[in-house]
This record gives sequence, structure tokens and C-alpha cells, in this order.
Amino acid sequence: MLKVAKFGGSSVAGAEQFQKVKAIVEADPSRRVVVVSAAGKRSSDDHKLTDLLYLCHAHLTYGVSCEDILQTIQDRFAQIRSSLGLTYDVEGEFAALRARLNKETPVDELVSRGEYFTARLMAEYLGYEFLDAADCVFFGFDGRFDLEKTYAAIRAAAQKGCGLVIPGFYGSLPTGKLKLMTRGGSDISGALAAAAVDADVYENWTDVSGILMADPRIVENPSPIEHITYSELRELAFMGASVLHEDSVQPVKDKGIPLNIRNTNRPQDPGTMIVEKIDGQNENRDRFITGIAGRRNFTILTVRKHNMSSSAVLRQALETLERYHVPVEHITLGLDSFALVASSAALGDRLFDVVGDIQKTCLPDDVQIQDSIALVAVVGRKMTYRPGTSGKIFQALGEHGVNIRIINQAADEISIIVGVDNNNFETAIRVLYDGFAG
Repeated sequence: MLKVAKFGGSSVAGAEQFQKVKAIVEADPSRRVVVVSAAGKRSSDDHKLTDLLYLCHAHLTYGVSCEDILQTIQDRFAQIRSSLGLTYDVEGEFAALRARLNKETPVDELVSRGEYFTARLMAEYLGYEFLDAADCVFFGFDGRFDLEKTYAAIRAAAQKGCGLVIPGFYGSLPTGKLKLMTRGGSDISGALAAAAVDADVYENWTDVSGILMADPRIVENPSPIEHITYSELRELAFMGASVLHEDSVQPVKDKGIPLNIRNTNRPQDPGTMIVEKIDGQNENRDRFITGIAGRRNFTILTVRKHNMSSSAVLRQALETLERYHVPVEHITLGLDSFALVASSAALGDRLFDVVGDIQKTCLPDDVQIQDSIALVAVVGRKMTYRPGTSGKIFQALGEHGVNIRIINQAADEISIIVGVDNNNFETAIRVLYDGFAG
């Protein structure tokens, strides 16, 4: 058994959190590869070190001293070191960093130091080997991961038999320059490490006990999701559920490695297990809805034209939106009409230009605009086998005065999406949760 454990910023925010990480790692000898984010917030009024490093770079760019900010960051690391009785030379490392900082310092080099210093301290604390991401996570000149080279480097280091600590969020280009990933990229680093060593499980430790069935800001104490498929996860993430960095799923999905989301502050909780396919033994037979998620502020463009099925109207309308760089989120089709759903923010002040071009190009009988629309998705792999699911959803919403403006069902039948007015968004989620998931 071999596990890769990635710990997010809240899990390594201070000495107390470091102690929790060590207890988790030592509780299971199979946790031999650890990936860490930069130290995060210790409290709601604290700062993430990554944010402070970005602020440092902004100061440097405009010729403003960042010494106070840099000293704050140094003090955070020095405090962790002293509290844990470590010997890492934080002051010496920061002196070297200061010596090479100037207006030309790349943002990737400076910001990556948050993960670098956190990982150096964690490696000493765990008694594991430190493996710099610059030496094992590789990008090509096109900015894509060089997976073959990355996997080979991590695998070779892991085969030495010692535990490893790898900083997340960055790697290196063929020139040797450091390159950051997008925010949340440490999730990707962990997934790459898990895929490289063919881990049995990739554990992603954070400050929540897995994925919840609904947004806790809307539904009080929603139940956690024990098991979920990668396909369901993508549907929930696309519809706004705050889960994982999307790119972090692919490396482990390709290798068939289960992904377990766990809570550093409650390691006794099993969290959520994400897998390719769920067998009957792991099914909750009383619950056929996996989760509910949604987003506000969409616009529906309904195009009507008699005998439209024999024309290229839909293609022309889609090409019009593409010219304006407006992605289409959903499409519904009728005999003489179709509806295109797009983000209101993406349309912006170009809405009437888009409609005007559709009228010129498609020559429709009518174009209608509905704005202030929210989309709510009910996701569940077992809905296919439950006759009348759609009808029950529509009935529940109707009984609570929620008017449905648009309906869409995924081709693989794992999600049903309804469009409602923005002001009915939270009501719709509560009604669906209480009726089908609570």
C-alpha cells in the first residue's frame, strides 16, 4: 500500500497544524509521499503567504519597498521552526532571497517560495527527504506538463525508499526557470505525484470533511458525500460546487487511482472517496441524489423560426456567439425554436450586439431575452434507474412557487438542470435538498 498525501494551506498554517499533519502521516506508514501548499491563514483576519508574496512582487514592480511584508513572511516561518524545535536556517535563506530581489525578479520565482519554505520545514519535521518541485515537475515550452519526464523523476526519488516532501504549485521550464500553476495548483502537484508512483490512494487533506451534498451557506448542515464518481464530480464542479482544482482530477483518473478528500482537523472522518465507478457494496440505496449545486446570473437567448429544423440557424447562432467569445453553457432544442444559455458576465455590454447579429445572420421570427437566471443541477448516477425523477423535481419546485424557466438533462443522464429566477436560487436548492437528499 502506498499513499500520496497532499496538505492544503490551512493544514500547514502554523506549528499546531504541522503537528496534526505529522500525527496523520505517522498514523499510516503507507503515507510515504507528502505534497504541501504554502502556509495559509491561521484565522479569518490572517493572510495567506501566497497572497503576501504576490503583494511583494507588486511592490518590487513599482519600485516600492516590500521589506515589511517580506519580514512578516520570514517571521511566520521562523515561528513555525522555533515552535517545533527545528534547525532550518530560515534567516539565511531569506537573506539570500533578499539579495537577488529586484524589479526584474519573475513573479513565479518569488511566489513559489511560499511552498518551498513550507516544504523545507515539513521535510525536517517529518524526517523525510525534501524534493524540490523544480527538480521533478517539468513543463514543456508550450506550458503543458511533460508527464513522462515528471513521472520518471518523482518515481526515481520515491524508489530510494525514504519518505518525500514535495512543494506544490510550481515546477520548471526546459530553461530551468520556475513556472507557477494556476491558483489551487498544489492539488495538481499531488495528483501528479500520485500518478507517478502509482499510488493506491491520493489523499487530499483540507479543512472540510469531504464534499458536501449542497452549499452549507444555503442548506444548514448538509450531509457529506461518502462516494462519488469522477463524472459526478465534474458535473458538480462545473455547476459551481467548490471542490477540487479540475486539472487535479485527470492524472489520477487516468491511472484509476481513488482520490480521498479528508479533513486535517478531523482525521477520524472518512471524507469523500472519488472513484471511476462505484460498486453495489458502496452504494447508499436510500439516496439516489449525489449532490446539488448551482450558479446565478445567466442569460437565456430564445430564437424562434418556423421550420427551423431544415435550416442552419442553430449553427449560425453558435458561430455568432463564438465571434464574441461568449461560451454557451447549455442548449435546448425544439421544433421551431432553441434556447442558448450563456453567462451574463460573458455577454456583458455586448448582449444587444450579439442579438443584432443573430437577427441579421439567422433571420429569425423572434429573439427573446431572459436575464437574471440561475441554473441548479441535481446530480446523481442512480437517477437513470428511478422512473419519474424529473417529474418529482418539477413538482417539488412548483409546490414551493419556484417557476422553471428552462430544463436540460445531460446526455449520460447523471444530471438534471433547471433554470429559475435568480431570486429563487436558494429556495430551489433548499427544496431539492430537503425533498431528495436530506
